[in-house]
Amino acid sequence: MKQLMTCAALLLTLSPFANAVEEVDPALAAITNFRQYSPNFASAGQPTLEQLTTVKENGFERVVYIAFTNNPNALADEDQVVKGLGMEYMQIPVDFNKPLPDDFYAFADSMRRNTDKKTLLHCQVNARATAFSFLYRVIYENVPVAEAKADMNSVWQPNEVWRDFIFTVLAQNNISPECPECDWAPPPPRAQ
Repeated sequence: MKQLMTCAALLLTLSPFANAVEEVDPALAAITNFRQYSPNFASAGQPTLEQLTTVKENGFERVVYIAFTNNPNALADEDQVVKGLGMEYMQIPVDFNKPLPDDFYAFADSMRRNTDKKTLLHCQVNARATAFSFLYRVIYENVPVAEAKADMNSVWQPNEVWRDFIFTVLAQNNISPECPECDWAPPPPRAQ
């Protein structure tokens, strides 16, 4: 029985939602790469119109979108839909090929103005958003680098551009990206 409980605890630890503080509604888990980091902070890929209603029904008060609206998967009227649902909406267009520290700080400033506001940060597939989440959690919530990196890696391993961006922002905050469990090597290029 003790071995069974140990195995169950290990499986829970390996789950992408292992660090979730609260149960995740299955409808939220259906959003592309949804990750719940704390009661007030989650990230995800692009939600559908119906999923934005689910976001509201789950107590979210703010949606921050960090991609461009001309993306083929973007919702053309997301700002109006989110506002119509009674949530705050903010967009910070982050160039995937050239993220800037100022982009991150614009997001962080909005989060720091009201840390109790339940927030969903999203982009298209949760790559940009997990990188911003990693930085926010490490810099402002004192989450260990290894823990935040494991959460980010449950979605993706940052490429060289994003690794360098993360390193720059961490250096600006006097934080080292190094940890025994951290592999910062970019993934190999995909075969065409």
